[in-house]
Amino acid sequence: MSITAAITAVGGYVPDYILTNKELETMVETNDQWIRERTGIAERRILKTEGWATSDMAVEAAKDLMAKSGTKAEDIDLIIVATVSPDFVYPATANIVAHKLGAPQAWGFDLEAACSGFLYALQTGTQFIKAGTHKKVLIIGADMMSARVDYTDRNTCILFGDGAGAVLLEPNEDGLGIQDAILKSDGEGATLLFQRAGGSMNPSTVENVQDGGHYIYQEGKSVFKKAVTGMADVSFEIMEKNGLTADDIAYLVPHQANKRIIDATAKRAGLPEEKVMININKYGNTTAGTIPLCLWEWEDKLKKGDNLILAAFGGGFTWGSVYLKWAYER
Repeated sequence: MSITAAITAVGGYVPDYILTNKELETMVETNDQWIRERTGIAERRILKTEGWATSDMAVEAAKDLMAKSGTKAEDIDLIIVATVSPDFVYPATANIVAHKLGAPQAWGFDLEAACSGFLYALQTGTQFIKAGTHKKVLIIGADMMSARVDYTDRNTCILFGDGAGAVLLEPNEDGLGIQDAILKSDGEGATLLFQRAGGSMNPSTVENVQDGGHYIYQEGKSVFKKAVTGMADVSFEIMEKNGLTADDIAYLVPHQANKRIIDATAKRAGLPEEKVMININKYGNTTAGTIPLCLWEWEDKLKKGDNLILAAFGGGFTWGSVYLKWAYER
């Protein structure tokens, strides 16, 4: 049987500080009921540890994974960090993570595909496993979105939180692991969800820092409309492509952007709520961290051979779905 890439361990980390809707009511013109009804979010975690950044959350998620699985840092071959909030523009956060973990054999790089970043990274890591060149690939989705949020903008500050999730990919010869992936992008949506300043198009200046150019900009209605159709359609597409029905699926693992988008995706796939992983109420949108954080929280419920559909939609636009068979039981 051919080699597949299987998830053999997961880890996660969320900061201690909880930013509730009630606290947001004191910061912007909004209220708890309005936020819950439109997003499904009640609270989100915010990184406030002095001197910490995205790499530190990624390291904590990786350490959690390694402790549970008995994986040694020196055995990791490759680290891919999906993030839109790297520690620096360069070097890559993955390089910093490797150093902090004490993983001298690992090379690594960052992958930026916004909220779809974890799926893009998962499929990229899969290729190294299938090629036979790597045995242990660490995929981390980590974002410190609080560093990008304008807490005077009620359209965005209610949505995002900080966190990191990690998975370990290893070869499998039993037909488990990643079975298929459909990944898509459309640059026409680039300016509907983006950071206006700080890149080569609009380099950082005193003026564009002062006018909020380094904060998240989102045209909410347009993004919502594209996300509902994109994430729902690609989830159904990968199920249809692989001859799967709702009865065959153990769980849908959707990107946690908005409860209404999650509900639309589940409905398109014909899945009841009990088959949908949801933690947006606790963590908000942690961008590349949402899907691995779901796997981290549901790990004890997953059984070897379970069919999972992972789905995401993010800025760019980027979107996609991954079909995998779970490879282990804790």
